[in-house]
Amino acid sequence: MEFIKGKGQVKAEIIINGTKKFEEYGFNGKDGEVLVLAEKKRIYVGIEKINAENIKTATASIIKSLKKYKFESVEITPPNTKKEEILISFFEGFMLGDYEFDKYKNEKAKHPVKKIAINSKREYADLIIEAKIRANTINFVRDVINSVPDEITPPKLAAIAEDVAKENKLECKIYDENYLYENGYHAFYAVGKASSNPPRLIHLTYKPKNPKRKIVLIGKGLCYDSGGLSLKPADYMVTMKSDKSGAVTVLGIIKAVSELKLDIEVHAILGAAENMIGGNAYKPDDVLKAKNSKTIEVRNTDAEGRLVLADCLCYADEEIKEYDEIYDFATLTGACVVGLGEYTAGVMGFNKEKIENIIKNAQLAGEHFAYLPFNKYLPKLLKSNIADICNIASSRYGGALTAGVFLSEFVKNKDKWTHLDIAGPAFVEKEWGFNPYGASGFGVDTFINYLKSL
Repeated sequence: MEFIKGKGQVKAEIIINGTKKFEEYGFNGKDGEVLVLAEKKRIYVGIEKINAENIKTATASIIKSLKKYKFESVEITPPNTKKEEILISFFEGFMLGDYEFDKYKNEKAKHPVKKIAINSKREYADLIIEAKIRANTINFVRDVINSVPDEITPPKLAAIAEDVAKENKLECKIYDENYLYENGYHAFYAVGKASSNPPRLIHLTYKPKNPKRKIVLIGKGLCYDSGGLSLKPADYMVTMKSDKSGAVTVLGIIKAVSELKLDIEVHAILGAAENMIGGNAYKPDDVLKAKNSKTIEVRNTDAEGRLVLADCLCYADEEIKEYDEIYDFATLTGACVVGLGEYTAGVMGFNKEKIENIIKNAQLAGEHFAYLPFNKYLPKLLKSNIADICNIASSRYGGALTAGVFLSEFVKNKDKWTHLDIAGPAFVEKEWGFNPYGASGFGVDTFINYLKSL
């Protein structure tokens, strides 16, 4: 998609809170309303107020609504604002709205609109470049998450990471199942050992010349999760290709950071595995030892993502050491979706100021995070009578929080660590806002904003 100056075949206008109405067409200019007057070559989109989420949704809606027509260009005036996040979202929305996942379809999606004509004397070149990097990255993340488990195995995800590294001149290290076993990452190893597609620990590094900070991002990459021997019901196995969303999001973030040339050193660690059944599958009642020597009683093999992340957190402390901040991204718990719904991610940790900064930058990106606070009673729920800790809590309540508390046991400096449970918004089986059916690429924009703010 190209952004140009000049005229377009269709004129688009964003209506704020019903300031323009076409009652004869039933259009009141309210939030989410779209009116296409094809014969007059006009399209109108209503929003409640100007913010990043609404603007992004509006421009995405313009593209989506014009897909059934043959117009090749749209003319529009950008919002009259100096706020960078609003303008980036404005341009980004067009490209996000044009996304459709048609990889496995014989009839491919149509993308008639090729050019966005900007009706303004202002120069937006730098903002458009950044918007393109962001949108292309998010669409890349969507593509990988949406791809089926038979295709995106742990070795294939490692190969994709290698390609990203080559394209962006990143350092890339890939470790196999033998490395995990021989070097004491036995929790991670156990999760993936029953699969015919062996696990991979993937470590990408972006190092600018004079970095202001050193940031570690860790992603849960369950390329497929059957639940293991604690087998999921059939209905719950559908969409489990999305259980790699954390790892793919982290891959997307380091890709975008390198293309934007931010002066932050970033380490992306992807824990890629398949949780399958077989004669050599790990079992309920097993006791596993993580890299930091902490022993884990397994009472449910479907609480596997935290085992992979535990060893990835240990790997960061072993191999990266002097980092400033560490984050893990994971589609970790259904409990988080029950508590916050499909459109909001949970954020947990011990540094309230940092968490508030993440939430603020999420709002500037049009994404939603909610703070879930720990308390002193939660660790008692993970007590094991035969090991140092149990992989599930003794209570059915507060599952998102107890999963976060479990992970905190594998971080040396808890104040530097933050946990992001993206189980809700990472993959939704319906369109919402500027997002399509399926993978959303949630979290990429928030963390680009956050890393820029540092």
